[in-house]
Amino acid sequence: MLDRNVIDTEALPPRERFGMWLDLVARTAAPLRMRSAHADDFTARAEIIPLGPIQLVNYRYPSLDAVRTAKLARQTEVDYFLLALTTTGTGASGQAGRQSVIGPSEFTFYDGSRPHQVSHEGAQGGQQHASSVVALIPYGALPLPPDRLAPLLAGRMSGTEGVGALLAQYLVQIAGHPEQYHAADADRLGTTALDLIVTMLGRHLVAEDAVPREVRRRALLAQVRGYIQRHLGDVTLSPQSIAHAHHVSVRTLHRLFETEETTVASYVRDLRLDRCRRDLADPAQAHRAIQAVATRWGFGDKAVFSRAFRAAYGETPQGYRVARREQARIVNDAASVVNSTSTY
Repeated sequence: MLDRNVIDTEALPPRERFGMWLDLVARTAAPLRMRSAHADDFTARAEIIPLGPIQLVNYRYPSLDAVRTAKLARQTEVDYFLLALTTTGTGASGQAGRQSVIGPSEFTFYDGSRPHQVSHEGAQGGQQHASSVVALIPYGALPLPPDRLAPLLAGRMSGTEGVGALLAQYLVQIAGHPEQYHAADADRLGTTALDLIVTMLGRHLVAEDAVPREVRRRALLAQVRGYIQRHLGDVTLSPQSIAHAHHVSVRTLHRLFETEETTVASYVRDLRLDRCRRDLADPAQAHRAIQAVATRWGFGDKAVFSRAFRAAYGETPQGYRVARREQARIVNDAASVVNSTSTY
């Protein structure tokens, strides 16, 4: 699974928890002055996940206020931006003369090296914990010049529409379920996240031309892939419908896949076949008719499905299901023999 470092203040006596949190934030984000009504018993948790070019931190903490003063900015060096997604509670941020209130599913962006203020209150007047997912982005990782990014500092960006929604879903999925990914995938996951971040920032600057073409291509590709996976069961899914949903031409969509060693239609077909294969091998779905499985994943024609399945896996859907059922029976029988032997 992905490498991660989990910090949980509940491992310490209550009187030591807030001090530990101050040290953690200073090491992972930026040295800050903090205060909290819960400082006497600050039960908080942070899960730090390195993802190649960026670092992701999944935070959960009581309500707090923090400030990076001008003095701290002079005394300590920080060389990255922070993009924070509020997941529960209400936040606020201030930097470079700009102030914003940040609600759930909204992003804010700030420069870790410069003076700034942040606060976060949990729901029900601070009685519940607040939570956020923060991406730490080294200066050199963003192709946008710092002076172009200045208008975004301490601003609000939606995480419920457009590229922002895709980015929010992506970060929350990884931060919430890091065990579902391999350590070898960290660089690629981080690169995809960075592409989406750059694209979202560029959109909010109304300066997409400032975003390198390859970054825009990869971000669009990530959007298209996500869309396809969400609509696999739609028999009308086609290059035309996919292109229309993303406001590009079919020709542009095909060019997008030219470097992926596949075509749009092949990508859709292969995903559908893989979903069908998994369902056919699942003992819990043994009662489901093969045609029902095929229909669930967008194959409206039984003959077309059977030919495609056989071409991909070398056997018919029925043969595949029977063979996997027999394999499962053999394994279960062997396990039963071992268990019965071990009782003597």
